[in-house]
Amino acid sequence: MNTEIFGVVFIILLIFISAYPLGKYISKVFKGEKVWSDFLSPLEKLIFKISSIDPNEPMDWKENMKALLRLNLIFFLWSIIILLVQGYIHIWNPVNIGNMEAALSFNTASSFVSNTNLQDYSGETGLSYFSQMLVICFMQFVSAATGIAALALLFKGLVQKKATDLGNFYNLFLKSCTRILLPLSLVVAVILLLNGMPTTFNGLQKVFTLEGDTTYVATGPVAPIVAIKQLGTNGGGFFGPNSAHPFENPNYLANIVENISILLIAAALVFAFGFYLNKKKLAWILFSVMLVVYLFFVASAVHFEDAGNPKIAKLGISQPMGNMEGKEVRLGPAASALWGVTTTSTSNGSVNSMHDSHMPLSGGIYMLDMMINGIFGGVGVGFINFFMFIVIAVFIGGLMIGRTPEFLGKKIEAREVKIASIVILLHPFVILVGTAIAAHTAALHPDNGWLSNPSFHGFSQMLYQFTSSSANNGSGFEGLGDNTAFWNISTGIVMLISRFLPIIGPIAIAGSLAAKKTVPESEGTLKTDTIAFAVILLGTVLVVAALSFFPALTLGPIAEYFTL
Repeated sequence: MNTEIFGVVFIILLIFISAYPLGKYISKVFKGEKVWSDFLSPLEKLIFKISSIDPNEPMDWKENMKALLRLNLIFFLWSIIILLVQGYIHIWNPVNIGNMEAALSFNTASSFVSNTNLQDYSGETGLSYFSQMLVICFMQFVSAATGIAALALLFKGLVQKKATDLGNFYNLFLKSCTRILLPLSLVVAVILLLNGMPTTFNGLQKVFTLEGDTTYVATGPVAPIVAIKQLGTNGGGFFGPNSAHPFENPNYLANIVENISILLIAAALVFAFGFYLNKKKLAWILFSVMLVVYLFFVASAVHFEDAGNPKIAKLGISQPMGNMEGKEVRLGPAASALWGVTTTSTSNGSVNSMHDSHMPLSGGIYMLDMMINGIFGGVGVGFINFFMFIVIAVFIGGLMIGRTPEFLGKKIEAREVKIASIVILLHPFVILVGTAIAAHTAALHPDNGWLSNPSFHGFSQMLYQFTSSSANNGSGFEGLGDNTAFWNISTGIVMLISRFLPIIGPIAIAGSLAAKKTVPESEGTLKTDTIAFAVILLGTVLVVAALSFFPALTLGPIAEYFTL
């Protein structure tokens, strides 16, 4: 067990040691400074020339949002069309997988365009290789690049002085693909390939078992898809069991690489904020607030999983390995708990164990992680969500010292606070309303087959599904029978709303702040690069989450815990 704990500490240290230099590099990419990847400039210029786009055209926040929505609408329609007709496309379809059903294709397209990657299907049986590459892998790049580019717009808005120019979304989007996601994906894919992860288009592989039987095993272009699914906080599995499958996570080294990949860019973007705005101390303050919550959640989940199930302990049965239900022996409960917190601290959603089988309070931690939806979060959008908490914390801190709230020399006024409040309240609204409708429907029709457990755990399954959809996470309590018209359509709508409105709101604030003149700092200015502000910010995050979600968590994982 000590070895497992050492592995957890080692992974966390590697994540944050790697994130700092990557943040510096990303800042240079955003600023247009010279970087080693400049050799890709001719390719980028060719793409812009073919697309008839001027990457240097200045755009205000409204023009940038139109560009973002327009491009993502094209990606969304492309995905739906391919999924609906994949059975007619015989390229890269060696096992003749048929067309996807309409409601499921809507859910899948919504899921991948929103960087959620919720899967109400099993990848190896529901998608052809053509769909895996031209929809899933493609969307994992462009949805991640959308979030990164949106954050770059926010950075530009925060440094502007009485101007409306936030940069050019198209330019930032393409550079996010070519300069950040693509190089890292190539490195990670090669590492995973060398660790035995398959990469082939040969279809089912004929295998002779030790018992002398013959069986056929699904393989495919797994390594490149797994690389971008983790780095882009996408999380969609090539196989149904996701990273619990040995072909997606073959050994402990692969598990380390994938765990680091999940948090790497999201953590680096916090440091990129400090380098871009020349506010390194403030970046460390914001990073520390996120890290405190993350480490507390990791320590708690590891403890609950290592302790095992108290009901089993009461029977006098020893659990030397802790709670191993739904976990891979090659990984163990500590590494599984670490992954559970990492994947829900971000909007990744991949799993290396079944969250439905974790202890109730571990499951509650994963849900609370997604309910906060700003502890590192998805690439780009995680910091954007966290920025809304910063606006509220600055407003509260300003009131406490009797000053007009200011952030980075810009006054935070009623408009900014209203937008931030709406964005923050949208998250609990769609989660709790969706869960209430689902619970009411399940109570009226108990024979609908949704729930594997009708008690507190059944409520947790429904709460988790809407929480994951709203947080653009994509993981699930897989005891839920979710491939139905109700779940496909309802969560599809939630994913789209929860992806794009929380991007539009903060960028609108950035546009508003960019147009304001800078206010000189004085003795009465609320300093945001201090431990005192970190405490206010942490308190804001926890109080908002507690007030919004504690009653729902009480009905689900907390109530289940007290039944053990």
